[in-house]
Formats: sequence, structure tokens, C-alpha cells
Amino acid sequence: MAIVTSQQLTHYYDYYRTTEIIFTKDIIKVLSMDPRQIYVKCTGSQWPCILNSTSFQAARIIVGTKGDAFKQLAQRDAPAVNIRYYFRKQDGQELAFFVAGKVVAISSYMNSRDLAIITIQYTQRPPDAFIEMLGHLIDANENAIRRKEERILVNQETCRRLRMKQEESVILVEGVPRRCIIRDLSFGGAKVMVLGLAQFLVGKTVQLNLEFTDPSEVLNMEGTIIKAIPVEGRKDIFAVSIKFGETAAALSYKIHINAYLSSLRKDELENKVKQEELAQQRALEEQKIKEQRALAIQKSQEEEAKRMEEAKRLEEARRQEEAKRLEEAAKNSQTAPGGA
Repeated sequence: MAIVTSQQLTHYYDYYRTTEIIFTKDIIKVLSMDPRQIYVKCTGSQWPCILNSTSFQAARIIVGTKGDAFKQLAQRDAPAVNIRYYFRKQDGQELAFFVAGKVVAISSYMNSRDLAIITIQYTQRPPDAFIEMLGHLIDANENAIRRKEERILVNQETCRRLRMKQEESVILVEGVPRRCIIRDLSFGGAKVMVLGLAQFLVGKTVQLNLEFTDPSEVLNMEGTIIKAIPVEGRKDIFAVSIKFGETAAALSYKIHINAYLSSLRKDELENKVKQEELAQQRALEEQKIKEQRALAIQKSQEEEAKRMEEAKRLEEARRQEEAKRLEEAAKNSQTAPGGA
């Protein structure tokens, strides 16, 4: 999973603050959450409960109406409560924490007299790890709708960034396995190259196997071939377009695609920022050069003015010296013997 910055966490928290996630089997699996380790704590005691849903602001838990947990939480002035979350990652690391809250609503669960659903509003911001995990899920689901048709060309580099094992895979055409090469992927479908004939491919139900390494898993994506275009120079190889079923895209698949598109967007933004910084730097350098040129011109003009002023001074001194010599010569001629 990509490293999330504090800015991204703030975005998740502010933008998806009220978005509620219902804890389905798929979500529990992706989060590596252990439902047996989820507890509600109140007045120094804690009891196991079923976590029905959560957002960044509140959670809904299910408890039995005959147990001590319900007796404590159903009081008119219910004391403060804490929900204990527990996750066990593939590397064996455990993550457990409490989120404080207060009871704001109680109702029967599915009209049952034995079960109640209790809404607990958080009185503190959940831990960053919690925001990161849920943020990834919500963001992937949101982008699966907004960016459904955005294509990812598959090559060695994109395989690496998608954490996908390789371009080669297996596609089951109505249960019959065939080797294929993946050419592109999107939230809503894929394009692969496969041996066959168009009339035996278009409209067929297929299952595309995708193998990922982080986490290690094989996803079976079900869909329908909607188009088959022959590869140039070959009549037996087709580039087929597969449209995934509305519920076929597993959550973990959405997370892989979303992580890649998000990293691509991040790279684009970083490149844009770098280009803007370089443009600003070039503008500053050009401005500096202009200022240096202006200063050089000004200095040259000042030096030229000084030279002209010095030349004028020297010329004036020369004239004065010449006039003085002429005057002295005139005086000498008047005082000389035999002078007029």
C-alpha cells in the first residue's frame, strides 16, 4: 500500500467524513479485520459485539438485548464508550486501538427482539491508521465510478506499479481455459490478446485471472467479451474487449487500479509543480539577467559620462594653460629690449 501523507489523510477525513462503510465479508477480508476481536468497552468492562458499519464520525454495532452490554448502553444517561478495533496484517503484525464515543441512538436490528443496533458517535478523531485504511476503500469505490473507463496500458513498468505479477495470464471462455496477454485494464473492464475465432468469442461469458503480489492474491474477474478485433497479420489472434459485470470487480482489484491511477495523478501533479518551479526559476534568472544588463548599461553610461566630463576638464585645463602661455609670451615681448 502506498505511503499516505498527512495532507492525504486530511483530504480523506474532510472529504469522506460522513461516508459510511458497511462491513461485508469482502471489506473485512481486504482490511484483514478480525471480527472476533471487536469489543465495546464501557464502565471498565468490555463485551464482544458485531461491527455493522462505520464512518469517520460514527459507528453502528449490534449487541444482544439480553446481555450486560445492552443494559449499560441503553441507560438514559449512558456513560462514555469505546470501540476496540483489531486488524491482523499478512506479515503477522497486529494493529489494535480504541475509539471513544457516546451512544446517540438505539433501535432493533431487522425487527428482532433479541438484537439491537446501537449508533455510537465518535467524540475524537479516529487514529490515522484507521483513516488511511477506510480512506483507501472509499476512494477506490468513488473513483471506480468517476474513472470507470480510464485505461491503463499494461507493460513491465505498469505491472510493477500495479503489483501485478506479469502481463501473461489465463482467461476462461465459458469455462475453457486459454492463455492470453493483457493489454490494458480499467475499473470496468480489460483488453486481452487471445487465440480463437471472433464468432466463438464475442458475447461469451469469461473469467480473467489476475495475479497480484502485494498482497499476494489471484483475482477472478468475471465479464463478457463485447468486441474482438483481429491482430494485423494473424487471423487466429484477436484483441478482445471485456466488460466486467457490475458486481464482478472485487474491492481489492479496485484498490490496485485506484492506487496506480492515484500515483499517476500524484506524479503528474509533482511534475506540474516542478515545471512551475522551473518556470519561476527561469523567470527569476531572466529577470536577474535583465537587471544585471540594466546595471551594466547604467554603469557603462556613468563611466562614459565620467570620461566625457574628464575630457572636458582636461580640455578646459589645456585651454587655460595655453591662454596663460600666450599671455606670458605677450608680456615677455613687451618688456624685451627694443620692444614697442
